This record gives sequence, C-alpha cells and structure tokens, in this order.
Amino acid sequence: MLIAVIGVNHRTAPLEVREKLAFTEWGMKDSLKKLMSFPGIDGCAIVSTCNRTEIYIAPMVLDTGMSSVWSFLSEKSGLDISEIKNFTFCHTLYDSIRHLFRVVSGLDSMILGETQILGQVKKAYELALEAKTTNVVLNTLFQQAITTGKRVRTETGIDQNPVSIPYAAVELAKQGLGALDGRSVLVVGAGEMSELTAVNLVANGVSSVIVSNRSFDRAVQLAEKFNGTAVKFDQLFQYMNRADIVISSTAAQHYVIKTTDMLKVMEQREGKPIMMIDIAVPRDIDPEVRKIANVTLYDVDNLQNVVDANLEVRRKAAVLAEGIIEEELDEFMRWLSTRFVVPTITALKKMGEEIKNRELVRAYNRLGELTDREKKIIGSLANSIVNQLLHNPVIKLKQYALTPEGHLYTEITQNIFNLEVEGQKPQAKSLPEKKKAAGGLDLNSSWDKGIAAMVADSRCRE
Repeated sequence: MLIAVIGVNHRTAPLEVREKLAFTEWGMKDSLKKLMSFPGIDGCAIVSTCNRTEIYIAPMVLDTGMSSVWSFLSEKSGLDISEIKNFTFCHTLYDSIRHLFRVVSGLDSMILGETQILGQVKKAYELALEAKTTNVVLNTLFQQAITTGKRVRTETGIDQNPVSIPYAAVELAKQGLGALDGRSVLVVGAGEMSELTAVNLVANGVSSVIVSNRSFDRAVQLAEKFNGTAVKFDQLFQYMNRADIVISSTAAQHYVIKTTDMLKVMEQREGKPIMMIDIAVPRDIDPEVRKIANVTLYDVDNLQNVVDANLEVRRKAAVLAEGIIEEELDEFMRWLSTRFVVPTITALKKMGEEIKNRELVRAYNRLGELTDREKKIIGSLANSIVNQLLHNPVIKLKQYALTPEGHLYTEITQNIFNLEVEGQKPQAKSLPEKKKAAGGLDLNSSWDKGIAAMVADSRCRE
C-alpha cells in the first residue's frame, strides 16, 4: 500500500481556483464516497480549509490512484486536468507523510504555528472514518499526524506568541493592564480588524464591549455578537469614560480622536488609566495623545514590532518542530515498512518450505527404500539449500524496511517470487502488470535504478 497527496494551497493557487477545488463539511462524506468509486482508490481522506484542499490516498497502484484523483478534481471543479495540475502540488511516499506532519504542526500555514489547522485535520479524519473511506495505513497516518501536531505545540510552544495584529493588540493590553477579566473595551469602527481584536479581547476575559461607528446599524450588528452596547459616533467620548481599553480602526483619512478630546475625557476619568490601541492606517488617534498623563497609546508600528519579535520566536520553535517531525516520520516509516516486510518474509519462507517439501517427496519416491538416516541427510541438505537461498533476500528486506524505499523493495520481491501475501491484494502476474504494480519500474534494470525512477514523482509533474 502506497501513500500520496495531491493538493492546492495559498502558495500554489489564487483564491478563485481554491474556491473551485474546496469541499464543504456537510458534503464531505458524499465526496469521499464518490472518490472511492474511482479506480485504484483503496483509501482516502480530504482536508479542506479556506487556504487549502488536500486529498490523501492509499492506493495499491500509484499511477492509477493519482490519475483517479486528477479526474475526480476535474469532475468536481469543471477545470481541465492540465489546468488543475498547474495549480496543485503532489507528494508521494516519504514526502507525502512529511507534508501532512508539517501541515498539522502549523509549519505549512500562512501564519506560522497557527493552531486551527490541528482541529481541521482531526475533523477531516473523523469525517473520513464516518464515511468509511480510510484503511489501516491512513488510520495510522492521521492518528500519528495528530499526535505529532500536539507534540510539536507542547514541546516547542510554537503557538504561544501571537503573530497577527489583533493578537498582538491583546498581548499589549495584557502587558499594560495585567489580567483582562472584568475589563471593558470601546471599539471605534466596525470593520474586520476591529471585530477580530474584539473577539480576542473577549476570549481573554474582557466582559464589556461598546461599539461606536459612523454607520450606527453596523455598530449594532457588531455589538450584538458580543452582547455589547452600540453607541452613535457623536456619543463616542461620553462612553469612553467607561472603557479600560480603546481599539480604533476606521477608514477615516484624519484623526478621529484628537488631543483636545482626550484631555476632556481624562478630566472626567479623574486620572483613571486608559489604554488606546490604534490599528488604523492612516492613524485614527493623534500621536500627541500619548503625552497625556495616564494614557498609554500604541499604534500599528508598535504592534508590528511585537509581531516581528514573536515571529522570530516561532521561527526558532519551527526548527525544533522539524526535528520532532523527523522523529515521528521515522517511527511511522518503521511501522509502514514492517507492515510490508514481515508478511512478505513469512510468505517467502512459506514458499521455500512448500517447494522443499514437495521436492523431497518426489526425491524419496524416486530413490525407493531409504533408511531414516538417509532421509535425514537428504532433508538436512534440502533445508540448507532453501535457507541459504533465502538468507540474503530476507536480510536485505529487513535492512531496506528501515529506509524510505523499503516498501518498494518489498513489493518488487512479492512480484519476483509471485507471492500471495496474507492481508494484501494479489499482485500483478504478467510482466507488464508487474511493472505497473511497482509504479512503472523496469524490472530488467537494477533495483536502485528502478527505485530512483519511482520516487522521482514524475507523475506529479506531467
């Protein structure tokens, strides 16, 4: 059983292409079952988020499985296969496993180390389980991937330092005010950045949200999301007296909060400190405001400094994460290789034993009356010949089992000796079929040459 992934993400394709290749959660089970009806798909799972769609398959024949995925995506999107290939990436075998481990660890995300992808991959796996489209290989792969994602976050802390403007605003608020439990925030402007910042503040304990916007209806809509209060723009400074934190992000081309306004506010507050975070460009708050006593003002540059510093911390954590991923990858490959090699060795020895016993019977019949000692000598000779013939293949298979190409050597062995391995599908019998089952290997050439051709991912680049 092989492993491959074909996908599209924010680096390989524009939004209009990603939209056509995206899958909805409610329709995911039907999509998975549809893919399973295509030739060569023995197991599949689909990870689909706003930034990526990735189809993982575990086919017996790599070329057939991958061709089926291209056809499936073409049928789903209405795009030509050649066009889809221009925007997608493809990984097979070792690289496909590493890719999933990096994805679930947040190393392949737009925001390095983000945590949401871990839950998204877990959900994708659960949907595939419910649709009954996984198999032993994919089950183990996704289970270990999820474990790897959790381990990376626990051991490296890669997700502990915020690297977005809204998260940075919350971090600065915490630094200036300490715990945010019971605090109140006034949100000036009702755009996306304002909403994201408010969401993160509430998630960190802020209990009261006041929203002021030039469009009062929009202020009402945003306030309702937080069970907050909407106020008209001309009442802004009256309600500023109640706020511990002010977040401002409007589209105005001039200061909407001036120094004179804040002097009056601070007189009414009687010296009670206030933190102001200006995330607008151009700025909403006059920078001179920071000179007023008990006023702390941060702007986008201050926030970006926090983001840059935290991103550097995440980059260092990512280096540690790569090491963890390699450890987990090696462990999975040992499991996968063992899954292939042990039944194959058993089948190989069984074949040798059957041939030996059959030929001994023939020999005994031809030789006529033999003493027990003579039968024992002949039997020992037959045992010795079989064991010596199979010794090197068995030793080599065990050695190759611990390499990324181990399962390929195993499949070639199954084909060469025409083995029927318990728990695995019968291998192709004719030479052309053998070559196809081995992923297009030329069995007349050396194994290493064939393996190199196999792992070159040529089919991904056609």
